Amino acid sequence: MKACLRGARAELWVSEAPHLGQRSVTRSQPLYSCRMEEQAVIWSIPVLALAVLVEFIVSVRRGRKTYRGNDTLANLSQGVISQLIGACTPLLQIGIYTLVFSYLGHALELPFWHSWAGFAVAVVMFDFCEYWLHRVGHEVSVFWAAHVVHHQSEELNICTALRQESQNAVLGWPFYLPLAFAGVPPEVFAFSLLFVQYYQIWAHTEQIGKLGWVDGVFTTPSNHRVHHAVNDCYLDRNYGGLFVLWDRLFGTYAAETERCVFGTRSPVRSFNPIRAITQVYADLARDCWHAQRWQDKIKVWFMPPGWRPADVAERFPKPCFDVNRKTYDPPATRTALAGATVAFLCLAVASGFLLWNSETMDYGSLLLCTAVLIAGFCGVGELLERGRRSPLALPDGSSGIPS
Repeated sequence: MKACLRGARAELWVSEAPHLGQRSVTRSQPLYSCRMEEQAVIWSIPVLALAVLVEFIVSVRRGRKTYRGNDTLANLSQGVISQLIGACTPLLQIGIYTLVFSYLGHALELPFWHSWAGFAVAVVMFDFCEYWLHRVGHEVSVFWAAHVVHHQSEELNICTALRQESQNAVLGWPFYLPLAFAGVPPEVFAFSLLFVQYYQIWAHTEQIGKLGWVDGVFTTPSNHRVHHAVNDCYLDRNYGGLFVLWDRLFGTYAAETERCVFGTRSPVRSFNPIRAITQVYADLARDCWHAQRWQDKIKVWFMPPGWRPADVAERFPKPCFDVNRKTYDPPATRTALAGATVAFLCLAVASGFLLWNSETMDYGSLLLCTAVLIAGFCGVGELLERGRRSPLALPDGSSGIPS
């Protein structure tokens, strides 16, 4: 088996290897191309936009507004960045899975996996593996550092669902290898991933209440509100992506019984995407540096989130968690918010073109364009945080532009 980097995308196929029982596949018949995932994301944008609009209208009519302009732009920026980074790391996204699948010599055209029954089995298997990755992502600090981005928003809405982490694939790929061992073809694995991810979008809302017996089987808005909450009674609960049955089976289920407070226990207090992505990594690195015992320097990365060496906690105390803390909502001028919105839309369109054409680009150009776009999203975050002294501001603090 060999892998080829065609342009900037990973296309993998099997070379002749009779001793492994592998089927010969021509260069024009790749085992898998990551481009289909990126195109699926782009094609889904109109549907997602309509869902956001409907949720926003419903929330306004009910007087339960769950959208703030700054938070929404920050969430969407993280979502686009996750796709850009995914385009630059095809090996981690699904490449290793494809390599393992091919090395094991599974048949590419096994009819079962291309039937509805096979797809259903693959989805259940994927969701089971996703449960354990998700759980480890909350219970081991270095995994939490990658996953925390998804939880940093202090609102819960469909745009929060799109606030996806960018680093999860770095450590998360081994959790899905059981599907490769079972012979699930890469394209079926990819469709299972997309199915479970898109299913979860509707669960990120405050506009849908409890759903009776459905809440006992599937991940629903009520169950997922619990997962995103920082209340003591809800912490580290309801990890299931499609089925909440895993939580019931392994003792991590909690029903919604009180008002949920969203966010994290160490809020990032910033709309800068790089600061959000690196927040926990930086905290862990500082504690590792300051720890006196070498055992603690290692434990910092693998203990549950919030654990700190006693000597570090004593020398560098952190404020106690307050569930009634004030939501991070810095004031911004209309000009700054409008500028941030226009800038985001331009960057999002440019990112869409980049993702659509990434297969034809050389890797260096893709990395450069991605870096420029991420820098642009950081600029959007700065506008949202420093609207009263934005780059357009005059020395007297005014924008010079009617608002």
